[in-house]
Amino acid sequence: MLNRLFYRVPALIVCFACANAAQKPPSIPTQPAISFTLDFPASVPSHYSIRVGKDGTAAYESMGKLTPEAEGDPFTYSFTVSAVNVARIFDLATSANYFQDDVDYKKGRQANTGKKTLTYQDSSRNYGATFNYSNHEPIQQLTRLFQSIAATMESARRLQYFHHYQPLALEDELKRMEAMAKDHDPRTRDFEELQAIVPILHEIVDDKSILNVSRARAQRLLALTAKFETAP
Repeated sequence: MLNRLFYRVPALIVCFACANAAQKPPSIPTQPAISFTLDFPASVPSHYSIRVGKDGTAAYESMGKLTPEAEGDPFTYSFTVSAVNVARIFDLATSANYFQDDVDYKKGRQANTGKKTLTYQDSSRNYGATFNYSNHEPIQQLTRLFQSIAATMESARRLQYFHHYQPLALEDELKRMEAMAKDHDPRTRDFEELQAIVPILHEIVDDKSILNVSRARAQRLLALTAKFETAP
């Protein structure tokens, strides 16, 4: 009888611990994070979102067909944002009052460029602003910055797809990327965080079945990535 009690007590302790674990509230973000989401059914991709943590960890996800033959599977990519852009993002969020205000421009008709949402979240705050167009300067700058990051992520998506399914299409995509990546002015460039897709570029460079001209373009893009990590 005594032996049975000794076997039962640990089991009860385990069950009690499991019950307590199940009752714990959802985890609270351990660091501030800012997200940008775009929903625009008329565009490709029709949806995407970017989430950037204060430590630079970031995640991108999108949905939309790359080609008529492609399946509309979601694309996800985790990366680290450069310290320069992390500082820009959080400074602009501060200037925008952490998106607590109505920033959607309502004077006059504006072309529909998609539903955009900026959110700020930390351990005690969760704010968000949704807009089609905003004339608030910090919101405009954040929108352009996130859209430029998304452009880089979508190039990564196309490179991965073409590498696996349409290798001959790599040349045009890499040529386009190379031309865009040469603009280092943050006010005009359409590519941001090019260094985030270094692993994908390395895969192309190292694949000897790919045309040499495409591998050479990928190598030149790799040489440009260091400038994106430190560009103001």
